[in-house]
Amino acid sequence: MEWKPDKSLQVPVYIQISNYFETRILNGEYPSGSSLPSERALASQLDVNRSTIVSAYDQLSSLGIVTRIKGFGTVVTLHHSEEGNVKRVPNWEEYVKGGMRQLNDPITRQIHKIVGTDKPYINFAIGELSPDLFPVKLMQEAHSQLELSQYLGYEHIQGNLRLRETISDHLRQYRNIPSTASSVLVTSGAQQALQLIIQCLLQPGDAIAIEDPSYFYSLPIFHSAGLRTYRLPIEQEGIDPEQIVSLYKEHRIKMVFVSPIYHNPTGTTLSFERRKRLLEISTKYGIGIVEDDPYSLTSYDHSPVSTLKSMDQDGSVLYVSSLSKIVSSGLRIGWITGPQSVIQRLTDAKQQLDFGHSNIPQWIASQLLSSKELDNHLTKLRIGLKVKLELTVNALRAELGDDVRFQAPLGGIHLWCELPGDWNELRLFNKAIDNGVVFTPGSTLGSQPGHVRLTFSKVDDHLIAPGIRKFAEAFRSLRSVNASR
Repeated sequence: MEWKPDKSLQVPVYIQISNYFETRILNGEYPSGSSLPSERALASQLDVNRSTIVSAYDQLSSLGIVTRIKGFGTVVTLHHSEEGNVKRVPNWEEYVKGGMRQLNDPITRQIHKIVGTDKPYINFAIGELSPDLFPVKLMQEAHSQLELSQYLGYEHIQGNLRLRETISDHLRQYRNIPSTASSVLVTSGAQQALQLIIQCLLQPGDAIAIEDPSYFYSLPIFHSAGLRTYRLPIEQEGIDPEQIVSLYKEHRIKMVFVSPIYHNPTGTTLSFERRKRLLEISTKYGIGIVEDDPYSLTSYDHSPVSTLKSMDQDGSVLYVSSLSKIVSSGLRIGWITGPQSVIQRLTDAKQQLDFGHSNIPQWIASQLLSSKELDNHLTKLRIGLKVKLELTVNALRAELGDDVRFQAPLGGIHLWCELPGDWNELRLFNKAIDNGVVFTPGSTLGSQPGHVRLTFSKVDDHLIAPGIRKFAEAFRSLRSVNASR
């Protein structure tokens, strides 16, 4: 081979080699099915390391014009049209592997695949309300008042003004949070709110703190954004704020993500003293707080719990919530409230993403939040959730007794259970699926081994006991297998 790469160029040597062979392949010098020189032979000819050839051939493979076949070599795989022209099909597999956004955890993907089928699984995995908890009558009344001709164009990017005013009134009345329409951004659920905050207010390499276990732990959006995440273990009274000080001094964390009321998955509520201390630390070190609050209105005894935002006197907290856990996940209505400069920045980004939220769900949400019947709905919701929790707790005690440990929450929709002993999480997950029940393994939500999350809000009351029985049977079968070994 007369050609050699020019090591004095700024173009990496492996790229020069890749370009050389790409040109010759496209010119027909290496037809489809032919083999490129072996890595060792080519490295010797070009006087480069074998690893350089490996990188060059990997580059060609990513372009979709060669295939690496173990034990055989590197083979040209271009196709030709009927006219004899080269057809270079995009290598979609490489595109899929190279995307910026990370995939969900494999178990999480499997859960969503399972619950998306028509098979009648008893679903303790997804955080939704069951049909008997939906405010169907309120929804029907809202639909009947909808004048469709008024809501077929684009809506305000920040959100429908009437809805933002309604959300502000709602925050003041139900959550003791002073707010104005201009300080609210309507989002497609709380998930989009979190994504906007991460994408607009943080940069790759920034350090953040999240609870462990937590719903945040299950989200790949932090690592997709190149953030460094540090964990705050959940204790009986929630996270220990003093650990944030240590993390700040060592890693300069910029933001803390917390769900302080009826936390997902543990059901824990951050104590008042710890909430107060968290705000003190935030203002002392300039650390932003993102409060995710899906559950504060689900208190079973109707007693209000102060959100962080309601205690925030300095504008340290970005408050995120939605209608998903109290009205309907299908409406996809969430919101962020915070300093107007932040809301304007996030609004600009939302315009780039979707040009504003769908206006008909916003109109319906406004009707629901301003309805005089909302209080009655929330009362029925709390009663219904408490019944489901009691049915779940009673079934667990009847089926597993001392083989399961948990602390029943005072609100929310999740029960965090510890199953002692030596058992394989994936085997339990698959065995439960075989039995017709699906749950969330603890590893998808945190680093604590030996836990599962049972979300009882979506399961019909009469199916809770049978579902727990199927789950317990799966667990007992694993224990009996381990005992026989």
